[in-house]
Amino acid sequence: MVDLDCSTAETVAYYRVLDEDAIVRQHFRHSDEEGGLWYIEAVPDRGELIVIKQAELTSAGQLHRYNWEYLEDEHGGLTDQAIDPAEDPLEVIPVEEFQLVWNRRAR
Repeated sequence: MVDLDCSTAETVAYYRVLDEDAIVRQHFRHSDEEGGLWYIEAVPDRGELIVIKQAELTSAGQLHRYNWEYLEDEHGGLTDQAIDPAEDPLEVIPVEEFQLVWNRRAR
C-alpha cells in the first residue's frame, strides 16, 4: 500500500514497478450508484491486492483512466487503498474485458 506521506515521484515509482514487474494480475468490475462502471487491474503486493490500473466508464459514456502514468485529474484518481474481493463489491472479469475498456478511446 502507498504511504500517503511519500512524494508524488515515489508514488509513481511504486505503481510503475508493480505494473512492470507483475506476473499475476487480477481484473474486476464494479458498478457505482450513478450507473457508472469501474474496471480494475490489481496485483498482489506484501499480502494486499493493489490497484495498478483503474478505468471509470460513466453512465454518460465518458471514460477516465488512471495508472502510474496518470494518477489523477479533476474527475478522480487511482485509488490508494488495497482491495479485498471477498469484502468489496467486485465482480471478477476476464483480462479481455478489462483490456477492451482500457484501450477504448476516451470521448
